[in-house]
Amino acid sequence: MKKILIIGATSAIAKACARVWAEQNAEFFLVGRNKEKLEQTACDLKARGAKAVTLCTMDATDFSAHPAMLDNCLTALLQIDIALIAHGTLPDQAACEEDTAVALEEFSNNCTSVIALLTQLANQLEAQRYGTIAVISSVAGDRGRASNYLYGTAKAAVSTFCEGLRARLFKVGVHVITIKPGFVDTPMTKGLALPAALVAKPEQVAQRIVKGIERKVANLYAPGFWALIMLIIRIIPQPIFKRLNL
Repeated sequence: MKKILIIGATSAIAKACARVWAEQNAEFFLVGRNKEKLEQTACDLKARGAKAVTLCTMDATDFSAHPAMLDNCLTALLQIDIALIAHGTLPDQAACEEDTAVALEEFSNNCTSVIALLTQLANQLEAQRYGTIAVISSVAGDRGRASNYLYGTAKAAVSTFCEGLRARLFKVGVHVITIKPGFVDTPMTKGLALPAALVAKPEQVAQRIVKGIERKVANLYAPGFWALIMLIIRIIPQPIFKRLNL
């Protein structure tokens, strides 16, 4: 029976992953900002077979709340087999360009808070000498694009941090997987003009994430075709790339 911590547990991808694990009778510690949504998620998981679900209301950008959250998680679960970090926002790039405060707030939502949580989780799993840390980054972090470079910068930093953390924790039997979704049909992308052929359902992405964790993949593009797309985007020469409307 897996014991799973999910931060950002009410996000569409996190819920889809949790539903897969619930069918395996996993035990959960769910963290999110919205108490009502957490309770709805808990009821759904219990109905699908979860052995137990403990809830914690927390804003991930409140760094002072992180230690108590982790202590409560360990009290409830006793150990952490999988920690999934899935919180984040999709910034308004134009607003970030106009207002430094907005830019820094969004960077904290998508990067600094993740690094703060990873630092504490890494120490815990290092002490356990086993377990997996799974972090949802994004294909946006593979290259800076004019349309969303604040978000891309945050995700690039998270991906690089995870790469270093993976090398550190590998030596003690702990695995770190960086998950890079492309376009996913979630409330965060609602209303965006996205190419329909490239938009995946959360359930598709979740199945790939769960399998990737089991296989101990290092970097996981979801769906898999994004690995090829981003390879092409990364090799476009800068003189050409800066002229593209991406």
